[in-house]
Amino acid sequence: MRLDRLLSHLQYGTRKEVRRIIKKPRVMVDGVLIRDPGFDVPSTAVVTLDGQVLDQDLAVYYLMNKPAGVITATTDAHDRTVVDLIAEADRRPGLYPVGRLDKDTTGLLLLTNDGTLGHNLLAPGKHVPKTYEATLLVPLTPEMATQLAQGIAFKDFTSQPARVAVVPDTAAKRVRLTIGEGKYHQVKRMFKRVGNEVLALHRLSMGPLTLSATLAAGTYRPLTEDELARIKALTK
Repeated sequence: MRLDRLLSHLQYGTRKEVRRIIKKPRVMVDGVLIRDPGFDVPSTAVVTLDGQVLDQDLAVYYLMNKPAGVITATTDAHDRTVVDLIAEADRRPGLYPVGRLDKDTTGLLLLTNDGTLGHNLLAPGKHVPKTYEATLLVPLTPEMATQLAQGIAFKDFTSQPARVAVVPDTAAKRVRLTIGEGKYHQVKRMFKRVGNEVLALHRLSMGPLTLSATLAAGTYRPLTEDELARIKALTK
């Protein structure tokens, strides 16, 4: 990769700004001073800026607590997107949300520029479990819970058996549902099919990733080394 492109992708400035940096005696590649912005940097090279070693790994993994009113997309002409919530210094080329949460749905969302990992997480054969907390219009009945647990046939697919648990002290109007797919409007469609309606939906977990109550809506954090290792192991 060109040296100016590498520094730009690592958020050290625009192409114009990093070229000014490179022209000064500040950047070294494998111990050699480089002033050519077009210098081809080997992937194994050690690059330093003002003596500080730069990490050439451009891959990022962020766990976000998506707020309501923001769409799950990279760009949009009218609405704010989840990528708009990422600070400029944390953005990388190709950053995108893995999967989709509706505009009014909140909770856990993974954003990355690791396309292979994202693709594998969404692959139908992986059946990565996702847990949601749903606020319902009417109390969940045992009959509704049984239907959800057995799987529901739609025109386009049949849902896998879901795990259903009523949240205590909510008069059965708040439930936690775990499913292995992520079809369009799936949770809302499932409850509608059993004669109920979802008033609010919040995703709590995705595979080994769990949303902490301390992560405020609209904020995000990098995955820990353990979380990243576990999510990569899940997608192998």
